[in-house]
Amino acid sequence: MQYSHEVELMQCVAKGCNHGPAPIPEEGKWVQVRQINEISGLTHGCGCCAPQQGTCKLTLNIKEGVIEEALVETIGCSGMTHSAAMAAEILPGKTLLEALNTDLVCDAINVAMRELFLQIVYGRSQSAFSDAGLPVGAGLEDLGKGLRSQIGTMYSTKVKGPRYLEMAEGYVTRCALDKNGEIIGYEYVNLGVMMKLVSEGVSGNEALEKAKKHYGRFENAAKYIVPRNE
Repeated sequence: MQYSHEVELMQCVAKGCNHGPAPIPEEGKWVQVRQINEISGLTHGCGCCAPQQGTCKLTLNIKEGVIEEALVETIGCSGMTHSAAMAAEILPGKTLLEALNTDLVCDAINVAMRELFLQIVYGRSQSAFSDAGLPVGAGLEDLGKGLRSQIGTMYSTKVKGPRYLEMAEGYVTRCALDKNGEIIGYEYVNLGVMMKLVSEGVSGNEALEKAKKHYGRFENAAKYIVPRNE
């Protein structure tokens, strides 16, 4: 250790009390974190790239500083899906600090990693007050049945109004309009359910019909439109 001449000439003054870092909630405990292996929890981070064309939601389940589970969800940029595939291979097995200093291929994923790091080191994890935390596999709960991301896609113009394209329930096939032309419901296909049926041997058309449902006052509509081309 090198010290400047000015420091060498200084008198030594005793340091007062040191209570250590403030405790943070971690999996049902209050922990004074000094080392990265003292960090545990499941939490999320969101980030976007520099041109803000796409965004990423990153979910990590961390046990004793090591990433045991990763869920990488992206939207808005086709290239990000490939970046997410690479990040999903990179992240598990790394320590939280390693992951923070690893190129996760896409800026949006890197920013999500940074935001997640801030969440978890300040005790803002989803599992902060869950005794023993959440098991590995809990990240899949964010996807629900069919293991698909919760996506909302809407398009609208001043001249033609709104179009519902995709809701959390699934891919929107028809919008229901009342006599004033306002949307009062929609029909959708749960693609996760449909693909599961197909994988079980159900024919494509039959699986499509079984996975199709509607929401709102769909049956009372004065008119139906296909939102993608009408």
